[in-house]
Amino acid sequence: MTTRIRLARGGKKKRPYYRIVVTDSHSARDAKFIERVGSYDPLLPENKCTALEVERVNYWLSVGAMPTERVSKLLALKGIQHKMLALPREDRVQAKLAEKAAKAKAEAEAKAAAEAEAKAAAAAAPAEA
Repeated sequence: MTTRIRLARGGKKKRPYYRIVVTDSHSARDAKFIERVGSYDPLLPENKCTALEVERVNYWLSVGAMPTERVSKLLALKGIQHKMLALPREDRVQAKLAEKAAKAKAEAEAKAAAEAEAKAAAAAAPAEA
């Protein structure tokens, strides 16, 4: 059985509240779980939003439970480091952001050049007629 550490949603409409649970990877998001190891309230400030049972989380990580990406980020905020945490490397994130910014800038310049060319063609067309 493959286990995951993931979020199970609770709360009401537009007021989410999540339990951090250990569950079988094939079960549904809010289905039965093996153990509840914490909670996460996204509406609270970052430093007060998470409650974890650190010993139990470390145990499940040691026996091979894989955390989801969001849970990995929450664990990293609490200072839990483990080889199973699937966090993106900071340099890759920065490189992707720089690449997106360069692409957006190039598209904006191309659009501005096309508009300038269209204006010049429109200005030249009545002069020829």
